[in-house]
Amino acid sequence: MTKGSSMHQHRTRVLAVLVAVLALVLAAVSPAAASHPSGPKPTIVLVHGAWADGSSWQKVTNKLLDDGYTVRVPPNPLRNLTTDAATIRDFLSTLSGPIVLVGHSYGGAVITNAATGNSNVKALVYVDAFAPAQNETVLPLVGAGSALAVPDPTTVFDLVPYPGAPAGDVDLYLKHDTFVKSFASGLSRSAAERLYPSQRPLTFSAGNVPSGPPAWATIRSWYVLGTKDLIITPASQQMMATRAHSTITRIPTGHLGLISDPGPITKVIETAARASR
Repeated sequence: MTKGSSMHQHRTRVLAVLVAVLALVLAAVSPAAASHPSGPKPTIVLVHGAWADGSSWQKVTNKLLDDGYTVRVPPNPLRNLTTDAATIRDFLSTLSGPIVLVGHSYGGAVITNAATGNSNVKALVYVDAFAPAQNETVLPLVGAGSALAVPDPTTVFDLVPYPGAPAGDVDLYLKHDTFVKSFASGLSRSAAERLYPSQRPLTFSAGNVPSGPPAWATIRSWYVLGTKDLIITPASQQMMATRAHSTITRIPTGHLGLISDPGPITKVIETAARASR
């Protein structure tokens, strides 16, 4: 074999090895690169529902913070759907950059109205939540078979007057057994009993204010459906999520899945966040 032929074969082998190594590197790197969006991480805004406050999001908040997200949990007044949505809308207007807006329970109705027309809101996430269409009211959307769908509301609510209330309006507090056995189903009895004393009421009128043009008609949405929810029935959740063309994730939890099983809920929120980049 000549010296020139030997050098040519050596270069060929080296080239073959380099090509093989490059192929392996591309195979390992390309999927990872494709899975990491290039845009900025959105701010995650979590909106709580009725008979709860921002602390209901604590476990989800902690997971999101650990994963490097900026998280805000503004208080939801629970006074009137129109003004509650305006409160959250004004809060969103102070944020710069992309937003993923998340609502639990009544908070879903609030984000449905608050995000309309806000170009910074790139994704909506509903967690065991109301997603009303225009002119729908919240309370009828609990669904047939809900613990709240009863002929006599005084069997599930304590009706409490409040200063300046419109004629006939009251604060609705959940009765003890309704809260512990239905609202907080899926939690330990001890945990449910500890949450009951600090519940924040929803006004009767808030549950009966017609909803406006829904943000889910123009903004991509995800829906976490608790298959054991006793407050908003799974059938009603399915109807609303399907109508909104949401990506649906079903988890075997009650109405407070954000407390009892925050992991899958956080995963859905982060999926929406990645998709929004």
